[in-house]
Amino acid sequence: MTEFWLISAPGEKTCQQTWDKLMVATTRTNNLSTNNKFNIPDLKVGTLDVLVGLSDELAKLDTFVESVVRKVAQYMADVLEDSRDKVQENLLANGGNCFDLVTYITRFQWDMAKYPIKQSLKNISEIIAKQATQIDNDLKARASAYNNLKGNLQNLERKNAGSLLTRSLADIVKKEDFVLDSEYLITMLVVVPKISYADWQKTYETLTDMVVPRSTKLLYEDNDSGLFSVTLFTKAIDDFKHKARENKYTVRDFQYNEEELKADKEEMTRLSTDKKKQFVRLLFSSLTYIFFIYIYIYIYLFIYFLENNKMLFLSTQGPLVRWLKVNFSEAFIAWIHIKALRVFVESVLRYGLPVNFQAMLLQPTKKNMKKLREVVYDLYKHLDSSAAIIDAAMDIPGLNLSQQEYYPYVYYKIDCNLLDFKV
Repeated sequence: MTEFWLISAPGEKTCQQTWDKLMVATTRTNNLSTNNKFNIPDLKVGTLDVLVGLSDELAKLDTFVESVVRKVAQYMADVLEDSRDKVQENLLANGGNCFDLVTYITRFQWDMAKYPIKQSLKNISEIIAKQATQIDNDLKARASAYNNLKGNLQNLERKNAGSLLTRSLADIVKKEDFVLDSEYLITMLVVVPKISYADWQKTYETLTDMVVPRSTKLLYEDNDSGLFSVTLFTKAIDDFKHKARENKYTVRDFQYNEEELKADKEEMTRLSTDKKKQFVRLLFSSLTYIFFIYIYIYIYLFIYFLENNKMLFLSTQGPLVRWLKVNFSEAFIAWIHIKALRVFVESVLRYGLPVNFQAMLLQPTKKNMKKLREVVYDLYKHLDSSAAIIDAAMDIPGLNLSQQEYYPYVYYKIDCNLLDFKV
């Protein structure tokens, strides 16, 4: 399972005794869960008023940071598209080492460099809030740019892949298919259903009396229709279109312009290349002369393989994917630190001073979740006899009950299933 219960209980004679008692109740006799100590450093407590206010603020911050984590994870899946099986291996927490999410949580260590414990709890929460907001804003900007690029490319691809009634004709027609630079004649393009080919051949010369005899030619066909060219006098264009509609033929409004067709093809190539660049690292941000030859060979090999349509470790390359990996890690680490802050604040509010509690991480066995809840409740029900009858919808300042269940022990759920699909 990817669900964890982060709980705390007051230390007895020692915090180790609290831990031992939980282990006996949940693992040594019945294997209800896999447990780990959750290490929270000695943080600055502050005043009771500050703690009560901070409790509510941290609840909102927890929700926000989790939403950022999930958005980055989901966007990683969207960007990787057909390589979604690689998404999970890119969702890592790099806290000095590269850990999968479960390993990071179960081995959690407070990051002293990012979140100095000499700072007040309020300041630490503000550091995390600022960091998460920056990631969220950057994601919106990068997502917007990438989605625009992807949308433009998809529009062009649809134009090149639709039916003959709508698709681009740039890659179908050739210059020699048209009468060009004539003052009197013009070549029209007509979409004819396959079942009407014979009728077209019989009738096209008589749709108007200014059609050039034997001028039609089948240029292209798909599953349903064929694209025919036909030459007529320019003064007969409107009459020809009208008669064609009556016979259920569709005249495509198309004029051969070599420059425009070339521009369309170049735009498609440019957009496709720009999209690939999101995944393919061609240059490092800075190079020194000593590595110049190595980098040159590296780039050459990348270009060679790309031209041969070989994907090289798609999941680990490219500026956008690289940004998503780095910032997912940052957001996830910040989120778990928020959980640690909440456990600390709620434990002080619940159990009082001096600070004396043991934070513990339980990974429930799926089939035993209900039993585990009962066992843990029985273990700590003496901490708050009213816990069994408190409505989860009640809003009690400082106890954060409005968004989750309330138990006699401090409890927060961490769900590492961050994607809307299974990989």
